[in-house]
Amino acid sequence: MSDETKIELSKEEMAVISALEKLNIISINNVVKYMEQEYGISAAPVAMAAAPMAGGAAGAAAEEKSTFTLSLKSSGPEKIGVIKVVKEALNLGLKEAKDLVDANGVILENAPKDQVEELKAKLEAAKAEVEVK
Repeated sequence: MSDETKIELSKEEMAVISALEKLNIISINNVVKYMEQEYGISAAPVAMAAAPMAGGAAGAAAEEKSTFTLSLKSSGPEKIGVIKVVKEALNLGLKEAKDLVDANGVILENAPKDQVEELKAKLEAAKAEVEVK
């Protein structure tokens, strides 16, 4: 935001931001999809902004033994297959799934072990390199 003026948020707007920062990527995706359907808007930039927020809480997820974080280290030689797996698993649009795969970051955060292991197996079958924390 170096070329733009700083945006000031009201107390209510900051409360929304604080609530979003506490959500995992699947919950944020659900909120985005709801807003797209309910208000007829496209929130692709919001989905991209959510990825750094999700990464900030990765350390907290690693400390909890009941939830885990799944990160994509590399999409491997079959990137299209990896994008398809992410698209299906997270119920994302094609562009959002591609952007998430291109970012090589957190795919699932604060998710139960069985959900993480299932997605990990699918991604590894698609030749992706993943990491569970």
